[in-house]
Amino acid sequence: MGTTSRRDHQMHLGAFIYYAGHHHAGWRHADSDVEGMFGIELYKKLAATAERGKFDMMFFADLLYVTQVENSASGMLDPLTLLSALSTVTDRLGLTATVSTTYNEPYNVARKFASLDFISGGRAGWNIVTSQLDIEAHNYGKPKHPEHGLRYEMAREFVEVVTRLWDSWEDDALVLDRESGRFADGAKVQPVDYTGQWYSTKGPLNVPRPPQGYPVLIQAGSSGPGQDFAAQYGEVIFTAQQSKKAAQDFYASVNSKLSQYGRASGSLKIMPGLSPVIGATEEEAWRKFHELQALIPPSSAITVLSGFLNYDLSGYPLDQPLPRDIPDPVAASNGMKSRVQLYMDMAYQDNLSILELGRKILTSRGHMQFVGTPEQLTDVMQDWFEGYACDGFNIMPPVLPGDLDDFVNTVIPVLQERGLFRTEYSGRTLREHLGLQRPDVGHFRQEVQRAAVDVR
Repeated sequence: MGTTSRRDHQMHLGAFIYYAGHHHAGWRHADSDVEGMFGIELYKKLAATAERGKFDMMFFADLLYVTQVENSASGMLDPLTLLSALSTVTDRLGLTATVSTTYNEPYNVARKFASLDFISGGRAGWNIVTSQLDIEAHNYGKPKHPEHGLRYEMAREFVEVVTRLWDSWEDDALVLDRESGRFADGAKVQPVDYTGQWYSTKGPLNVPRPPQGYPVLIQAGSSGPGQDFAAQYGEVIFTAQQSKKAAQDFYASVNSKLSQYGRASGSLKIMPGLSPVIGATEEEAWRKFHELQALIPPSSAITVLSGFLNYDLSGYPLDQPLPRDIPDPVAASNGMKSRVQLYMDMAYQDNLSILELGRKILTSRGHMQFVGTPEQLTDVMQDWFEGYACDGFNIMPPVLPGDLDDFVNTVIPVLQERGLFRTEYSGRTLREHLGLQRPDVGHFRQEVQRAAVDVR
């Protein structure tokens, strides 16, 4: 028998698409379509599956480098180009992509996402990241990746410039009067004339204001600066949490910061990653899981763990616990500091061996891993959702396309039966799916001004 959710809204779901699957060795599995990674047909199939499952959005990560091409699925198509193509074969599915603020210009990003929002009829979302590694800097002719805190300062200014460019056309600026020959109201299309510490632009943008006002703004950092950035600009935050308690603490922390920027409760949706291995029985699910784990070479596990911790572990016994006397990896990291801390916590709390930790990272990169039946998975998702640990989940199928099909075919119906997830789309835009308001011109500047008044 179905139940009714005890939240004021239903769960939100993203289909997080990554290579031929999120499991490091998923591309080697017989069920993967790794051959389709650099074509369009695989992604058309995945988009159709996600839309059939009534997902809020489909999400593509992006990396600005390629490594370990000999033994791991590496390289990816440009996500905005890919999503533009997928917009023509979908009707309701939100289309979101990662684009780095560190290695782009605000005008280019504003133009591309405004274009995607128009092409898709208001379904675009931008996952704002600052990138991670020096190798990315080298690819863009820079000697070193900017320091962690500085990157977020730059990102704030970047997003301010982008939103001002989207605002450079008022909503009713287009006139399109053939008889009078008047295309637009010039008084409602204004230069931005922005000069900041890192970015400047004249404007206006050469694309009118997007259908959603702004494409949905998504943020993926969980560090202190990342939380502050999300509280100011984010409308969705992707995060990695290993326990309900940690997720509840994170949920409360981020939501407590919204008022500092004049934002209302509920204006930010928190969606942790969840990588499920599903079977008709627990035994079947665990069999699938162990099949995947056996495909990860120990050398790959040690290499990735050493890289994240910035410390060479190749000389240590692989079956021994992670040493406690290694230099502070969080302080040493100039990349994903919150993720490195998560790995350290996982290692010491669960007494994982070096090999176990390395393989765990390569299984779901620090996101919650689940192995079990559809009903058991739904129980966990419902418990987190109704316990205010999240507003939904970013689903990370270990092997594609089959594991996304399995989730849609077996888990979505249970969520729907319990009243936790939609049975049909009620809106057309990504903002409508997520229950987010369409921002007015100058939206974020107005919120900061309101917050300043409240403080006084």
